[in-house]
Amino acid sequence: MITIDRNVDGSLIDVRMSDKVVSADYENTLIPAIETALSEHDSVRMLVIAGEDFEGFDLGAAWADTKLGLSHWKGFDRIAVVTDAGWMRNSIRLAAPVLPCPVQVFSVADCEEARRWLRESLGTVHVIDLGGPCVEVRLLGDVYPDAFRQAADDLDARIREREGFRLLLDLTEFTGWQGVSAMAAHFSLVREHASLPDRVAVVGNKAWQHMAQRLMGRFLNAETRFFDQADANAAKDWLA
Repeated sequence: MITIDRNVDGSLIDVRMSDKVVSADYENTLIPAIETALSEHDSVRMLVIAGEDFEGFDLGAAWADTKLGLSHWKGFDRIAVVTDAGWMRNSIRLAAPVLPCPVQVFSVADCEEARRWLRESLGTVHVIDLGGPCVEVRLLGDVYPDAFRQAADDLDARIREREGFRLLLDLTEFTGWQGVSAMAAHFSLVREHASLPDRVAVVGNKAWQHMAQRLMGRFLNAETRFFDQADANAAKDWLA
């Protein structure tokens, strides 16, 4: 079953999946909601929540899901999927690099983080506490100078709270800088914190990101390693 909740302006679609999802759920509920939203907005953001009561798709629903993606290929601005189902998380991570919009997978416990990610501008930096000495810095879109400066303050606060420092740098959705000043702010952040971590995991899905990790390993005292986007959990395990 699929139920829909749209926010005030209609550009964010909240999709909740429960029990067994069948093709009629797409045809009667999800597709009409998306088409209505796209008639009012150039693109939409979608939150998909598949909780403990979600039992999976039947074959008709799987085909309907494929048709939905093909027919509205460029209609999505961003998609967040909240689930603890391993098969669903792995499938989405494998498909994410070829999808036309950013897609992130969140655990059920991190549902509110998924909502924040959908609401916020992609041109930003997220600093996330991973527990123990580990902190994640996630760069999204074309980042503004102020975002790097704010991230420096957030990172300093996180570091003060813990003994030791290990960094997960997620470059999966980083596309560049909003001007030269943003690039300078980024390099300043790196320079000021370069000597602090003893281990750095770089997560990405592009060749240049792997090259960045190799260059990083030459001037950092930290041990560095690159992980593909699909192996983000392995990166966290390695840091921990």
